[in-house]
Amino acid sequence: MADSTASPQRLFGSGLGWALMSAVALLSACALTPLPPEAPPQAAPLRWHTPSAAGVSSQAAAGLPHQGSLDELLNWWRQQGDPLLVELIIASQQVSPSVASARARLAQAWAARVGAGADLLPSVDAAASLTRSRSLQDPAAPVSSVITARLGLQTAWEIDVFGGGRASRDAATQRLLGAQADWHEARVSMAAEVAVQYDLLRQCRRLVDISERDAASRAETARLSERARQAGFTAPALAGLARASAADAASRVQQQRAQCELDTQALVALTALPEPELRQRLALMPAADALALPPLSLNPVPAQALAQRPDVYSAERALQAARADIASTDAQRFPRLALTGFVGGTALRAGQASPESATWSLGPLSLTLPLLDGGRRAAQLTVAQARYEEAAAQYTARVRQAVREVESALVNLQSTAERGPQVREAVAGYRAFLEGTQARHRAGLASLLELEEARRQMLAAEISQAEWQTQVRAAHVSLYRAVGGGWSPALLAQAPAALKAQP
Repeated sequence: MADSTASPQRLFGSGLGWALMSAVALLSACALTPLPPEAPPQAAPLRWHTPSAAGVSSQAAAGLPHQGSLDELLNWWRQQGDPLLVELIIASQQVSPSVASARARLAQAWAARVGAGADLLPSVDAAASLTRSRSLQDPAAPVSSVITARLGLQTAWEIDVFGGGRASRDAATQRLLGAQADWHEARVSMAAEVAVQYDLLRQCRRLVDISERDAASRAETARLSERARQAGFTAPALAGLARASAADAASRVQQQRAQCELDTQALVALTALPEPELRQRLALMPAADALALPPLSLNPVPAQALAQRPDVYSAERALQAARADIASTDAQRFPRLALTGFVGGTALRAGQASPESATWSLGPLSLTLPLLDGGRRAAQLTVAQARYEEAAAQYTARVRQAVREVESALVNLQSTAERGPQVREAVAGYRAFLEGTQARHRAGLASLLELEEARRQMLAAEISQAEWQTQVRAAHVSLYRAVGGGWSPALLAQAPAALKAQP
């Protein structure tokens, strides 16, 4: 038996139904609060002011996109010819707390986006009820019990008349895209941090070797000075100065070795690899001058180059989310229309009779019209507008900071590239001077003290060269990170499940 006590024809054909629909149509004509411009404020300059340094190519296409893939992210590092560095970066990606936090925020953003989308759809819940009642209207009549059982589906749907739900979904979508970009930013930053620490350890070990040779040279000078003092050819003060210089050099060797231990411990903390295993791998670390520096691509248009930075992209998504929040909050000031329904079956048992029926109902159609709220909704709209202004300011600041980082990286790269010929020339000159002094010493035309002084000058030049090589690699890594580490927003539409599968 069908029960249609709340059929659509009866509901919408009544005067109340038409009154509700007329009120909604009238209120839908009310003007919503105008939204800010969709385009973010332009904060990037028209061109770069620092000339491209050696090893940096300018091209119109975005270069080196890793497209959400860890393999693509590692390609630039693989091109350097150091497998150990790639292994350390992979290990750090798996244990980094910053990467793990970014992935957790990505999962939260994805869940929020699913929830915001589900709010636009009708909800369906299973409903069951069992009721037992007794009628006591006639005291003379026997008392009978009535048992009512009901089983079916309960539906509810809030109709998004003024677009508040759609705006909330759009805001959640923008935050999801921003969370994905933040995840990429965390991975790029971790790779750069490991690479810089790795290069510092490489430089430290080279400085230990140079410092040991310098200490041996100064110790030899102190020995010769002491012999000359004993023979009466050198003043005691000069011999004492030579001994002090030798002791100072030995102290620097110990200090440099301690620094190498600290750098090793830093890599242990970044990668979570067992220290004995890591030390065995680090024993095979190649020299910096044996590695190639792969080229970097820099878009000549700053705005397009900065679009490769995941942090700038995330700031832009936050701005768009704040804009959508204004629309969502503004919609709360207008009426809300909701529709409910039920489809199921009902069974009755009263004495010997047990009738059953199938029932369905559509409605009620409820309209909630805000009247007095003490200014709460208007205040919420003001807060949403203020948050948009804050997001716009943060986006502008992020773009300016990104421009500064790129320009600074270009300056450092250009400076280190220009210093290269002078550094190499200095090393070659001091080496030639040492070889000449050695030839003069073999011919008896130079003293051993002169020979040791020439050796120390060459060692000092080698120290400068080692520091310069580390600065060159650091400048490349800085520019690599400043332009987004090869990240690209092209494939951010991929399913987050695929992203979560990455380390």
